Amino acid sequence: MNSTAEKYSQLIKAKAKSFGFQDCGISKADFLEEDAHHLESWLNNNYHGEMKYMENHFDKRLDPRLLVEGSKSVISLSYNYFPEEKISALDNFKISKYAYAEDYHEVIKDILRELVLELHQEIGDFAFRVFVDSAPVMERSWAKKSGIGWVGKNSNLITKQSGSFYFLAEIICDLDLIPDHAARDHCGSCTKCIDACPTDAIVSDKIVDGSKCISYATIELKDQIPDYFKDKMEDWMFGCDICQDVCPWNRFSSPNLQTKFKPNELLKNFKKGEWKELTQELFVEIFRKSPVKRTKFAGLKRNIEFLDRSSEKLK
Repeated sequence: MNSTAEKYSQLIKAKAKSFGFQDCGISKADFLEEDAHHLESWLNNNYHGEMKYMENHFDKRLDPRLLVEGSKSVISLSYNYFPEEKISALDNFKISKYAYAEDYHEVIKDILRELVLELHQEIGDFAFRVFVDSAPVMERSWAKKSGIGWVGKNSNLITKQSGSFYFLAEIICDLDLIPDHAARDHCGSCTKCIDACPTDAIVSDKIVDGSKCISYATIELKDQIPDYFKDKMEDWMFGCDICQDVCPWNRFSSPNLQTKFKPNELLKNFKKGEWKELTQELFVEIFRKSPVKRTKFAGLKRNIEFLDRSSEKLK
């Protein structure tokens, strides 16, 4: 065994923990052969709906060496976002927990840059790129290969110790490191996530029809929400946590310690009536640093109006 590779691998994992990452695992940067067929089949079934960007960079998604020249290792990291308190759903529209606070893309990318800076000081210069859900990287596949967790039936990455409420990030680099072993699947015969999905988006084990997912309809979809979603949205105006909330492994979720992931105080006091009166100015004030800004004011208003029309018809 390469003693330098072992030393660097241990150093990286220790550093990751010190910077607040929940888990850190390593994979050899190589072609994801097993995922190639699954991705092609998923695209051919149009499960990506109008997320046409998923059709781009097919080869880069499967081979990190095309993203970072000379790369040898993929370092996968997870960062807990489970909130200390859930925002009340009483007379309220719902927002996915990951969007309660500041935009994770920026928060985690800043932490990663600081982490790599310290690694450079201790290891010396090395080529790298950091990724936080912002490039054609098969993050769940790499996290599974690195032993962080397994891909659940709802296609989320799950760990025995802490469930699935965490973000994934990667450092793809040219360091020669010791790869970890892939995690074992522990879903067993449980189908709680499949049974709970109100739109039947989980079509089979680990395969999600994105075009039927509430998160897709409220975030990714730019056109009008199809009638298919009427009476099925369960008051979700941005994202959806249903398949995670029912997952038995999430009983082990514990609150995150990142102050930037504390729930936005303004969100706690809103009710349905106030959301219906939301203005562009208030949207900017509340969601200036939030992932919700991705859907833009017009998108969030569209979601609220769709939910409001659905609830009116139910009365």
